[in-house]
Amino acid sequence: MKIKLLRGAFMFGMCLMAFVSIERGSKSLASKTVAAPSNIVWIIGEDLGPELGAYGDKLARTPNIDRLAREGARFTRAFTHAPVCAPSRSGLITGQYPTTMGSHHMRSTLLKPPPLFTDYLKQAGYQICWPTKAGFGKTDFNFTPPEGWVDVTSDWTKDVPKRPFFGYFNITTSHESQVRAVPEKHAQNTVRLKPSDRQDPAKMVLPPYYPDDPAVRNDFRQYYEIATAVDYKVGDVLEALDKAGVADNTIVFFFGDHGRGMPRSKRWVYNQGIHVPLIVRWPGNIKPGSVREDLVCFLDFAPTAISLAGGTVPKAMQGRVIVGDKTGAEPKYVFAARDRMDETFDRIRSVRGRRFHYIRNFYPELPYAQVVLYNEENPIMQAWRRWLAEGKLNAVQKQFFAPTKPAEELYDAEADPHEINNLAALPKYKKTLEEMRAGLDRWMKDTGDLGAVPEVELVKRGLVADRIKEYEDRKKNGLQPNERRQPPKQP
Repeated sequence: MKIKLLRGAFMFGMCLMAFVSIERGSKSLASKTVAAPSNIVWIIGEDLGPELGAYGDKLARTPNIDRLAREGARFTRAFTHAPVCAPSRSGLITGQYPTTMGSHHMRSTLLKPPPLFTDYLKQAGYQICWPTKAGFGKTDFNFTPPEGWVDVTSDWTKDVPKRPFFGYFNITTSHESQVRAVPEKHAQNTVRLKPSDRQDPAKMVLPPYYPDDPAVRNDFRQYYEIATAVDYKVGDVLEALDKAGVADNTIVFFFGDHGRGMPRSKRWVYNQGIHVPLIVRWPGNIKPGSVREDLVCFLDFAPTAISLAGGTVPKAMQGRVIVGDKTGAEPKYVFAARDRMDETFDRIRSVRGRRFHYIRNFYPELPYAQVVLYNEENPIMQAWRRWLAEGKLNAVQKQFFAPTKPAEELYDAEADPHEINNLAALPKYKKTLEEMRAGLDRWMKDTGDLGAVPEVELVKRGLVADRIKEYEDRKKNGLQPNERRQPPKQP
């Protein structure tokens, strides 16, 4: 009897253990099966370079962005493929070079754009939140996106979706037009700043190519203060994710759409025009406080988003995956292009390695400081030209006003971050020059660079709308009233 009881107890115990094991296994399997994909959020500070506390800038007051960097990865070599908004954004949304598509001129209108990366996220079940009707959803792609390309156009941070979503949040406060804003407008832009957030013009650290003029110092003061205003908005977005309980399941990208909105930065392929901050937080997957020193290009963002959503990256996309288990190998170089800027034509290409930066000027007979009317509204540009006229610029500050450009430029971007010492003619750097020159030639061929094709021919091919006369007229008629820097109100 005892033996039977023991056998029965043993069999019952075994069955119970098996049941528990199966139950645990089924729960584990179920959790893996139904686990929601990570949400993806992009936060963009317009015309914002890496002048942030997280990047070691001692003047910056950006606690929310700095916290994001402590909780994620800070990329030190992230670059846009175009130093101005519309061509830069056209590459971000499509994953293709503007010079391949035909959207490389600022501004132009591409007639038959390729699919958007958000299309592939929708196919993967993501809700696309792009707040075009709330002031935080700037498109400006150099083309009109198709009907129905987004699901939510209101401010999604006010009602964070319950299903997997891609959330876009563009902050215009740091745009070039706000760097030069008149006092009344600047006060509105920075209304949330505390007295301790304010900057002292006397403490601004100016690049060596600018004159030390009060107007220059004031623009830098305003730039740092609106960067702090951007930081407040970044904090709002992060708080919204926390309150919705989705922060731990959301991959957050923070970056600028190109370098700072100042002369010789924005519109130019120098370091200050194409180098951007990039911070990525992914709880449980990216080590907090980590630093990534590999070369990253904006063309990488679209394939990365698709990969993170579980999709297959289209072959037409020209970047690599930079986050996740499908991360691609670091390229030897990243590339950038500058073509027509509004009414002013030029063609410049850039090759950036980890250390050296090669620039090719296809029209060396054109000066650096060609007049771009919108750029001429900047107090920095006005002060710079005034000092030139008065004969007060030093040799470095006068470089930008040379009557011609060298055909090639080469800089040691690590030793010379302001890129003022051209090494292209020095025998010591001949091998580097030749390698990067050849790299650019290969890239232009491989990507089908359309920069050599006259714009009138692009129109004939049906690639872009005819806006040639519009910008020719702009040379004669000047800026529209809303493009001009408004004078301060008189008391």
